[in-house]
Amino acid sequence: MGCRFLPELTGDELADRQLAGLQWTVAHCHANSPFYRERFKEAGVEPGDITSLDDLRRLPVTTADHLKDGYPLPLLAVDESEVVRIHSSSGTTGKRKILAYTQNDVDLWKDMMARCYELAGCDRLDRVQICVGYGLWTAGAGFQLGCERFGAMALPVGPGMLDIQIQLLTDLGATTLCSTASMALLMAEEVEKRGLRDNLRLKRGIFGAETHTPKMRARFEELLDLEHSFDIVGMTELYGPGTGLECQAHEGVHYWADRYILEILDPDTLEPVEPGEIGEMVVTTLSKEASPLVRYRTRDLTRLLPEPCPCGLSVPRHDKILGRSDDMIIVRGVNIYPGQIAEILGGFPELSSEYQVHLTRVTGKDFMTVSVERAPEAASGGDEAMASAVAASMQRHLLVSAKVEIKDPGDLPRTFAKTKRVIDDRG
Repeated sequence: MGCRFLPELTGDELADRQLAGLQWTVAHCHANSPFYRERFKEAGVEPGDITSLDDLRRLPVTTADHLKDGYPLPLLAVDESEVVRIHSSSGTTGKRKILAYTQNDVDLWKDMMARCYELAGCDRLDRVQICVGYGLWTAGAGFQLGCERFGAMALPVGPGMLDIQIQLLTDLGATTLCSTASMALLMAEEVEKRGLRDNLRLKRGIFGAETHTPKMRARFEELLDLEHSFDIVGMTELYGPGTGLECQAHEGVHYWADRYILEILDPDTLEPVEPGEIGEMVVTTLSKEASPLVRYRTRDLTRLLPEPCPCGLSVPRHDKILGRSDDMIIVRGVNIYPGQIAEILGGFPELSSEYQVHLTRVTGKDFMTVSVERAPEAASGGDEAMASAVAASMQRHLLVSAKVEIKDPGDLPRTFAKTKRVIDDRG
């Protein structure tokens, strides 16, 4: 393919690199991290015990609580003189998860992000409008570092500032948009409202940080006249954004298996699921120095895709992020994921992608209200019948009753960040 950044490894080459990286990581953690040294001792594992990739299962898992308990610099496995920066997760409750980076960590991260731009079809003449958060968060820094490493022009706007975003889209002729899916929809609707679609030079969008439905994607692709949009994955604990991306086949996410090992485990038993089954992503880094991860539970739900990708790239794939194991809500004893509600709503062409779930409790009984916008082209005359049909479908598929409200297009709140789909007021 003549790729500058994308790796092309055979199965044996990848396995050899993963084993070498796993052995280095375990030895590095054992020698330099009191946290990991104690965890390995409890599990009865020494660095010399890791002789094959199967030995990964002998290692204990690491959780977000471990990172919070180790605040302010958890998992630190280098001298502080080697730390060149820190980033924090975007959580808003309790102690933040703060991760440290050496210069080598930063260099590996920007190379992974450069791979994403290359896989998305960018070239060095592209102008990349970066509309994600800067500062403590990894998003803005990651997109900008990777863009500069790749060699395209970065337009580092950050989130919000809708008027400036639209001005730069048109005046500077951005060709690639990087944002959350929610912000892409907000900008797309504003472009449509102002009649500026013909003024855009956008070719592609790269969207992450939240799950989004095919209907939502189709909507902003149409309004922004995109040739492609790509789902990007990443998290602060695992460098940041850029640890994998969809290709133009749009059949899963290629992830950088030469930089980390991905396991898919049952979130209850922590045993591997059968090939192709959905489970929790658990990741182990292979060369991360300052804050290495050993079997870190991401809480993201997905599945491995073992078949060859139609794009021809040999890099392994997983499915899109289908939700989080800790996003589950329990209504009258029934376990429900927001993605299940989105999937049901996606079956009604008269409805848009925008919905919100409101949970309340009255005299000890749970009630669920689902508000969903009517599609812009749909007539309003059949709202009552549509609400009944949606409620019946939810009862049939989720085994729980819900009140359904049909809203006019634009009635539900829009956001520059992640859309809050579930509001739980049950106390």
